[in-house]
Amino acid sequence: MIENTITIGSNNVFQDLGFSPQEAENLRLRSQLMSKVTDLIESRHWTIEESAHYLGESVEIIEALHRGKIGQFSIEGLISMLTHAGMSIHVEVLPTAA
Repeated sequence: MIENTITIGSNNVFQDLGFSPQEAENLRLRSQLMSKVTDLIESRHWTIEESAHYLGESVEIIEALHRGKIGQFSIEGLISMLTHAGMSIHVEVLPTAA
């Protein structure tokens, strides 16, 4: 008989996948920002071309965003896209839980 075990994950799937804490946090932030950009595109019903125009990016970058190509995006680049579209960014820095 095979026994199933369940492991409770952390709040960061990237850390659970074995990335260092620093890289996991960077990936978590990038994925959240990518999600915000994608949500913005969907809420405004923009085409790929319109998205590129309003976000100040190329069509290829917007297509990579839709495909979830996280490695092609930096935190700074994603913030730039959001601010280019008139969004405001707020950052909160908190101590990690012990």
